[in-house]
Amino acid sequence: MMNNSHKIDHRLFLKHLCAAAATAALIGSALKAETPAAGTQEDPPNTHNMLVFGKKAVYLSHLPMFDGLNTDQDGNVIKDKNGKTEYASPHRYQVILEASFHRGAKNLQNIYSDDRRKNTSVRIYTLNPKEEFVLSRLASGNPPLTGFKAKVFRGHFERSGHRLVRGLDDVEVKVNRVVHFRKFNPQAGKPAELKYLLFGSAQEIFLAHYISQPPDFDQMLSVKVEGHSFTDVELGKGIEVTIPGRPNEASERVQEAQQVTGVTQTTDARALEFKLEADKEIYFEEGELLVPPTFEDTKLEKKGIKSAQ
Repeated sequence: MMNNSHKIDHRLFLKHLCAAAATAALIGSALKAETPAAGTQEDPPNTHNMLVFGKKAVYLSHLPMFDGLNTDQDGNVIKDKNGKTEYASPHRYQVILEASFHRGAKNLQNIYSDDRRKNTSVRIYTLNPKEEFVLSRLASGNPPLTGFKAKVFRGHFERSGHRLVRGLDDVEVKVNRVVHFRKFNPQAGKPAELKYLLFGSAQEIFLAHYISQPPDFDQMLSVKVEGHSFTDVELGKGIEVTIPGRPNEASERVQEAQQVTGVTQTTDARALEFKLEADKEIYFEEGELLVPPTFEDTKLEKKGIKSAQ
C-alpha cells in the first residue's frame, strides 16, 4: 500500500494499476516476455500499512487485498507446473503482530497508551511504514525481519480526519511476536461458516475475521470469553474459531454486544465449545477485499460507520 511520502495512497495506486493493466493488454502482444511461474519468486519490497490496536500491548494487523489473479501481459492467468496460481496484490496476506514502539533505547509505549486514553472515542489507529520491506520475511526470512521504521496516526491515515500522533512520527517498530501469518491461497476453499482468529492475552482478547477468498471482509473486535480459560501461550499463537450456524458473510459477522457460541478444535481433535461476548468493533473493511476492489464505502461499511459514531 503506497504511502503519503509517495504522494499517493494504496487506493489511488490500484486505480492507476488498473489503468496500466488496460494499457498493457493493448500492447502485450508486441512486448512478449518470459513470466516466472506462480509462487517462484519472493515479492519485491513494498509499503505495508497496518491497523494499530490494543491497550495493554500493541498489536498490528496488516491491511490486506486480493486484486485478482496473477496474469501475464496478454491477460492470461499465470500457473505453475502444478496448475496453481496466486493473487496479484503484494498485500495478499493476513498478518497479525504483537509489537512495541521504540526510539533508540527508549520504549515509546507510554506515548501510544496515553494518546489512546485521551482519545477514547477514536477506535482506529493506523501505522504507515517509512520504508519498504518484504512482508513474507516477517515469517520466513533468514534471518527473519524483526522491525521497521514507521509513523503512527490517530484515525485511518488514508481517510479524512486522521492526525499524526505527536512523538510517534518516527518510531522503530519492534516485532515481538508473529501471532498469525498466512498468504491467501486461490486453491483453498472458503469456510462456509463464520471463522475467526482469537488472540491476545488474559488482559485483553481480540477476534479477527479469518480472510480467505474474495468477496471477503476484514474485521477486528475486542471480546470476552466465557466457559473456558485459554492460556496466554494459546492466545499468543492465535486460535481458529468457527461460529456455528452463521454464514461466512459480512452481513452475518459478529456484531457489538452480541453473544455467540464459538467452537475450536483441541490438540486431541476434540471440539471445544465456549461463549464469546463482543465488545467493540474496532475495524471493518469490505470494499477493498472485493475483486476488483472498490474504494467507496459499501452499504455495510456506511452502516458500521454510523453505528460507531
